[in-house]
Amino acid sequence: MAAPASSKVVYEQEGVFIHSSCAKNDDQDSIISGVLRVIEKEAEVIVDWRPSDDTLDSSNILCAGKDSSSVVEWTQTPKEKSPRGLDHQNNYEAEWDMVNTVSFKKKSCSNGDATTHANGESKWSFRFSLTDLKSIKQNKEGMGWSYLVFCLKDDVILPALHFHHGDSKLLIESLEKYVVLCESPQDKRILLVNCQNKSLSQSFENLLDEPTYGLIQGELLDRRKTFWAVHHWKKLKKDPYTATMGGFSKVTNYIFDSLRGSDPSTQQRPPSEMADFLSDAIPGLKINQQEEPGFEVITRIDLGKRPDVIRREPVSAEEWTKNMDSEGRILDADFIKHLIFKGGLCHALRKEVWKFLLGYFPWHSTREERTNLQKRKTDEYFRMKLQWKSVSDEQEKRNSRLRDYKSLIEKDVNRTDRTNKFYEGQDNPGLILLHDILMTYCMYDFDLGYVQGMSDLLSPVLYVMENEVDAFWCFVSYMDQMHENFEEQMQGMKTQLIQLSTLLRLLDSGFCSYLESQDSGYLYFCFRWLLIRFKREFSFQDILRLWEVMWTELPCQNFHLLICCAILESEKQQIMDKHYGFNEILKHINELSMKIDVEDILCKAEAISIQMMNCKELPQAVCEVLGMETSAVTTPDSDTGEDESVTVMSRSASTYQNISMPVTAANGTRDNAQHMAVTHSAQRLTPT
Repeated sequence: MAAPASSKVVYEQEGVFIHSSCAKNDDQDSIISGVLRVIEKEAEVIVDWRPSDDTLDSSNILCAGKDSSSVVEWTQTPKEKSPRGLDHQNNYEAEWDMVNTVSFKKKSCSNGDATTHANGESKWSFRFSLTDLKSIKQNKEGMGWSYLVFCLKDDVILPALHFHHGDSKLLIESLEKYVVLCESPQDKRILLVNCQNKSLSQSFENLLDEPTYGLIQGELLDRRKTFWAVHHWKKLKKDPYTATMGGFSKVTNYIFDSLRGSDPSTQQRPPSEMADFLSDAIPGLKINQQEEPGFEVITRIDLGKRPDVIRREPVSAEEWTKNMDSEGRILDADFIKHLIFKGGLCHALRKEVWKFLLGYFPWHSTREERTNLQKRKTDEYFRMKLQWKSVSDEQEKRNSRLRDYKSLIEKDVNRTDRTNKFYEGQDNPGLILLHDILMTYCMYDFDLGYVQGMSDLLSPVLYVMENEVDAFWCFVSYMDQMHENFEEQMQGMKTQLIQLSTLLRLLDSGFCSYLESQDSGYLYFCFRWLLIRFKREFSFQDILRLWEVMWTELPCQNFHLLICCAILESEKQQIMDKHYGFNEILKHINELSMKIDVEDILCKAEAISIQMMNCKELPQAVCEVLGMETSAVTTPDSDTGEDESVTVMSRSASTYQNISMPVTAANGTRDNAQHMAVTHSAQRLTPT
């Protein structure tokens, strides 16, 4: 029987059988062949099974329709209760005898299905809405053809469906388009519907929290778009990292198209309405969408001319060696960090220097002290590794969090940088090390454990270190910086989005206003950049360069936010000239991946930092983001007699200003004698 005209069949399988020991001889099975379908009907998904042959004797099995609450109901017939014991019920083949064990009678229906049952066309059929499904039980592997048993939310168990002519996995894959399915901790054969691993995915889910989901389901969306939005919402819930990394724009396109509606007058929604919507999406995210005096002051500030900046060649092995004494101490760490900031490192040095940049090795340590440190850290690492390696299968069954961490790590490792030679192919030693380090990190920080995205941060570190222990401790140091990005409340992500908005408004209030007019003022399209430090935006080799530059912590705090500003500034003209809306902005930013010139962006970001540091009237909010403080003390200006506030910089910023740095002169030549801090205001910058 075909689906109704208003419905769409998304899955159909013939040769799906019910096995019933209901013949006169209990040893004989009655096999009823049928067709199983999954049907989209407006915003509802229906699972429908009906027999292929309507001439079968309906006295053996009676299937119920829906009651007024749209839940399929089965009623056990008291006089036909099974004489079989519990041992038989618990047998893995109990589903074969389900119909014999519990006989059913038809319950009167109060909805449209009653007619169908009354005219006898579908008396063998059962159907239920996917919203009523609680769990699915699968057969054990290697036990003949596959079967599935559906259990509904009121604990009603439907007869087992046996797939004689096809794999039941196709049905599971079809259902997973609409609901989240995961293995039960108690029985791996049971798939639970809409289960969530809070400890692993809550941080990502906070970006699109339940209040938003409720809005998506509301009357703002027509029924067809509601179904689409809900479908992709569930996909995001199921695998938040993948959905966020690769398909965030696809979800938001449909959601916000639907929110705007088809009426042209609603295409531009008030910023305040958008602010309310997204404040629900990320609780605690407060980016002011309205014009206030504070922002007016920022928009009128003259930042002065932005200098041209050039970069130098990567630090060579000779330069590194010259800055080390006979015992292996670094003579001038600030100078070395400045060189690294300006040009990065040659690859041969990364294995050694990254340990200093990440804080694994102290800059003032001797070679012997570092050797002893490595020995201690090696012992500590393998003690932690032994903790999870020695967990027995029985212990693991009683530790759901460890199982969840392990399962997620195995899944992520198999899809991390697999095109890189260090990780490509099957049974690659690099993949084993990646897995083992992440598992050991769970022992190091069990509260955080493993969250999707962390494998992206470890991969380049392990690639450079080529050593399990060194890579682990460098990763620990990196995670100390990135920890808040992965915590359940995502405070790090919220703070960075707010800080980025503050910087961008200072640099270009017009562009900020345009983004706000397109419902993009919250800069959600920068989420991936911030979460894993541009890991997916640049090539693997460029990421090595970008990260080592950022690890110098020069020329100021939060330099990575200035990198975001530099990228956005580079794309501003195209976005505004082509009048990109919300969807187009998301799409455009996503498509920048692997197309950004790292050296060009580093030059622009550095130039922006110099421009801001030289500004006499930098707003307090910006000073705080960049690690500077505006002192309340005033000093008389020798030329004008006016009082001016003194900008006090952080140590890293002042160090950067006081080191001689070549810049591009007006004629394009390189002037090695010129300092960056040559303006009148810069001469008054003093370290804290």
